[in-house]
Amino acid sequence: MRRRILGLAIAVVTVAGAAGCGSSSAGTSGSSASGSGKTTQVKVGIVPIVDVAPLYLGQKKGFFSSRGIELKMESAQGGAAIIPGVVSGQFQFGFSNTTSLMIAQTKGVPVTSVANGSATTGDTTTDISGVAVKKDSPVKSAKDLAGKTVAVNTLQNIGDTTVREAVRKDGGDPSKVKFVEMPFDQMPAALDGGQVDAAWMGEPALTIAKSQGARVVASPFAETDPKLTLATFFTSTRLTKEDPDLVKKFAEAMAESLAYASAHKDEARQILTTYTKIDGDVLKNLTLPSWPAEYDMASLEKLASLGEQDGLFSDKKPDLKALFQ
Repeated sequence: MRRRILGLAIAVVTVAGAAGCGSSSAGTSGSSASGSGKTTQVKVGIVPIVDVAPLYLGQKKGFFSSRGIELKMESAQGGAAIIPGVVSGQFQFGFSNTTSLMIAQTKGVPVTSVANGSATTGDTTTDISGVAVKKDSPVKSAKDLAGKTVAVNTLQNIGDTTVREAVRKDGGDPSKVKFVEMPFDQMPAALDGGQVDAAWMGEPALTIAKSQGARVVASPFAETDPKLTLATFFTSTRLTKEDPDLVKKFAEAMAESLAYASAHKDEARQILTTYTKIDGDVLKNLTLPSWPAEYDMASLEKLASLGEQDGLFSDKKPDLKALFQ
């Protein structure tokens, strides 16, 4: 399947035996999405963050229903539930950051990315994630994080990998950064209360922390690569074989959704109020991700190299061409 417009954070995945699980590959209607005007219910496992706004916007605009797909979004606590859920057939599609998908593939989990999800804005001063410190912190830039305690939502994943790269690029020693795991929504209070020296936060936690006086000292995604592909929509390799037409139609609908969201950022921002509790000044001020047309393979190759350097892949390097088709 060729790459299409096919775009924070999800946990490191450990899947035991999920590849052998099986269930119905299509939705509850029992028909293909291409079948004579019939509608197929498709379940998508997501984490309700700003990155998935195009999915909800595409549902509202009818991009999926016009292709015979009835979307049902199901929230999960993280990728540790979404990836095995897709492989077992609990979900037909899922949303995950790219590092989690690479880790899963190297563990033999049969998944394939089918549509872009989100990307960095490329702006090192205003991105969808950042490392924040208290206003009076002695930390002035990424290199100063060496010797400090930094909160990330998941250890050994895209957060600490890109933070280390930001420290490295700024001339600091990334091996001296101490990472602790903490949910994004707890980070602003933990930072303000001095529980950690710094916190790597996605939106809306980052905007909330800034409203409390925090300073952003690094933008790891943009600093790692200005075109970094952060997350994608994926499915099981089994579904690509059993119902390739459904996979194609989902990818096409997602492509249309991403293009529309990119061209209508105000509508994308407003759709957040339908599936999150974000509103008011936070809604107005938070930074939206980029939703580009395609994966940026060069950035994925760089992310894979950093992951290998950090020891994320215990057995083998990820096969990016097979994973990001």
